Amino acid sequence: MQYQNSVPTGNVASNSIQTASNPQETLLRCKDVEHRTALSRSRIYDLMGKGEFPRPVRLGSMSVAWSSQEINNWIAQRLVQREEQL
Repeated sequence: MQYQNSVPTGNVASNSIQTASNPQETLLRCKDVEHRTALSRSRIYDLMGKGEFPRPVRLGSMSVAWSSQEINNWIAQRLVQREEQL
């Protein structure tokens, strides 16, 4: 199974999972993604449907999480786009 290398840690947000293969990479649950991006859950899923937001990783039959690196990259792209518009 692909997710056997993830281990929960106490030093990251309560709903995130740090991966053993890359300590800088964490998997963020929806509430964490909402907080980091200042987007609502419905807006996140709307943007995903349009192909404008990272897709989550399936953790189980009823849970998903997002790559922290992909979320950070998405945020960085928004900042670059803002600078290009000036």
